[in-house]
Amino acid sequence: MKVAVLISGRGSNLLSLLEAAAVPGYPAEIVCVIANRPDAGGLNHAAAFGIAAQVVDHRSYADRTAFEAALTEALDGAGIDLICLAGFMRVLSGAFVRRWENRIVNIHPSLLPLFPGLDTHARALSAGVKLHGCSVHFVNETVDGGAIIGQAAVAVQTGDNAESLAARVLQAEHRLYPLCLRLLAEGRVRLDDGQARIDGAPEAGSALFSPDLSA
Repeated sequence: MKVAVLISGRGSNLLSLLEAAAVPGYPAEIVCVIANRPDAGGLNHAAAFGIAAQVVDHRSYADRTAFEAALTEALDGAGIDLICLAGFMRVLSGAFVRRWENRIVNIHPSLLPLFPGLDTHARALSAGVKLHGCSVHFVNETVDGGAIIGQAAVAVQTGDNAESLAARVLQAEHRLYPLCLRLLAEGRVRLDDGQARIDGAPEAGSALFSPDLSA
């Protein structure tokens, strides 16, 4: 499976995907990295792994339609099968999502459907939840609303603040995203009535749930 990773910043999840894809036998190949910001630190990770990288700066285009047209041209040129969003901080239009339907996935720092959008860690603490975590999901026209492929749970600890909780969730993200990409590339993920099912999962037909209560 040929994969493009879209980033906006430091690219820590990109790095976890690059490291996984570099292991012999991993079923996905990252063929390009695209950043919408020229100062995105993740571009350095792509260079270190010899992966083609380019900048499609949203500020260089008159509107979102023009930006997404340039983005699509770059993706088509790379011949990709799947788009992984990894800290890509642009909301994609419905037209773009439909163009790549069921071929875009994202990682979000909460146990969706809880806390979609921004400031997830502070909101989780404010709500008093005992478990927080991250989710890999398909992208649809609702922000953070697509079918969930996999989740990893992190226990909220006494004395946590948003920064400490975020750091542990990020560690879980770095494990979860490569695992979910592997499942996708192996053809083990299927959509059934709007839900992602994992063939061979411990609970037959269910999406993967990977708890990490010791984190």
